[in-house]
Amino acid sequence: MTPGTPTVEMHPQRWGDPAAATDLPESARGLVELAFGLQQPVVATDARPAPTALDDDLLDGLRALVGAEHVLVDDATRVLRTRGKSTSDLLRARAGDLTDAPDAVVRPDGHGEVLAVLAWASEHRVAVVPFGGGTCVTGGLAARREGLTGVVSLDLVRMKRLLAVDEESMTAILQPGLRGPEAEALLAERGLTLGHYPQSFEHASIGGFAATRSSGQSSAGHGRFDAMVVGLTVATPTGSLDLGSSPANAAGPDLRQLVLGSEGAFGVITSVTVRVRRAPEVTAYEGWRWPSFDAGADAMRTLAQAGLLPTVIRLSDESETALNLADPSSIGGSDDPGCLMISGYEGTREQVEARRAAVTEALAGLGGTALGEGPGEKWVHGRFAAPYLRDALLDHGVLVETLETATFWSHRARLYADVRAALQSALGDGALVLCHVSHVYETGCSLYFTVATRQADDPLAQWAEAKRAASEAMVEAGATITHHHAVGTDHRPWLVHEIGEVGVRVLRAVKAELDPAGVLNPGVLVP
Repeated sequence: MTPGTPTVEMHPQRWGDPAAATDLPESARGLVELAFGLQQPVVATDARPAPTALDDDLLDGLRALVGAEHVLVDDATRVLRTRGKSTSDLLRARAGDLTDAPDAVVRPDGHGEVLAVLAWASEHRVAVVPFGGGTCVTGGLAARREGLTGVVSLDLVRMKRLLAVDEESMTAILQPGLRGPEAEALLAERGLTLGHYPQSFEHASIGGFAATRSSGQSSAGHGRFDAMVVGLTVATPTGSLDLGSSPANAAGPDLRQLVLGSEGAFGVITSVTVRVRRAPEVTAYEGWRWPSFDAGADAMRTLAQAGLLPTVIRLSDESETALNLADPSSIGGSDDPGCLMISGYEGTREQVEARRAAVTEALAGLGGTALGEGPGEKWVHGRFAAPYLRDALLDHGVLVETLETATFWSHRARLYADVRAALQSALGDGALVLCHVSHVYETGCSLYFTVATRQADDPLAQWAEAKRAASEAMVEAGATITHHHAVGTDHRPWLVHEIGEVGVRVLRAVKAELDPAGVLNPGVLVP
């Protein structure tokens, strides 16, 4: 792939490909109106960012490093690099708030140019925000400006190469600007796949997957993205990190794990060496019905602890199942849909048949009802559509947002109940709170919540209160504040509860060593 290959830009006030934007389906409009009412919030269409804070001398210094055509200060480009795609980000954008717009968008090509830009930024005290796909949902693309000369968005769009493939070791070296589909297309030319498919897959980047410790739908079979990473090259203001000389070692703490999840606060990832696999010959997805969320979760735990997990497995609670399966015939004709589980299998025909038979026997023995491939195929085909539906609901004054957490199996029931109760209490009567188990492990699972409610006069404050209540409930239950959305600025207030005061001092010490001028994504991650 040629560096700089055009990528579909997401709409500055919406998710995803502007050509894929859609209104509420007629079949849903009546239900939405009944539940929440239909409003028409005002959306700003003529907002412009403040003039760049960087003078010509500073900009000329950047141009000398990466080329004049790769330093952009026009309003349209700066707007496209303003914040991420959380509901709060979109609400601010729709209100015309562009206070977090970068002063320039800089597009380096390669490790050396990134190092040069970081040296320039440190010298002139300019904040640098690494930008991959822009899909962040935790405030991780809104750098703090206080005490700094300005902010630049370090857009990695020119760094889109597949640098190397080792088919004997089954590894590949990818540059960070590759979006998910671009990386998969390059690997597919060799019959390979990474197999990492988060909901943000169509727009998120390889560097973003690593910098946030992303998890995809196939995590049960392939693991999280951080488990796929075997090597990293990182540019920092004080020099380079080249990590990962072997598949495993005992050479002290694994510094790769220091970079994975660091959200650009310690350095800029310039290449990622990942474990790859042969593209699957066969894929199959199916549905299972469970009488309750507890019963389905217990079945998932049994599979995980028996080493019988399929490639994909997820479980919706009663509310999410009822919303997604309004037609009782799709879950066996019952008036009570129970809870829907999706299981999926990938591999050779023999592998899929063997694993599917073993899982089917186990789930049937645990009380599950097989629903066939219909629900599974429906889920696969609609996998990446949910964020577009969120936009359509926001268009009509319905606040929709998600949050996620993880805990040990023995704490799952309490965490589920407490977070649901916190959200319901904060959002009031009429709020819809849905949940599913999105990722499972031998020792525990993640819970992914979706909420919908009528927008208040100040929807930002409305969501901030709900987020605070849910986060406090997670902390009180001893769970993590984030399983795969990262910390950003949204989760930073609770990080100390998770890693302790000593852990915070460790992060600050690493930050001071690698970024002594404090220019790398300031305000993100580190309390």
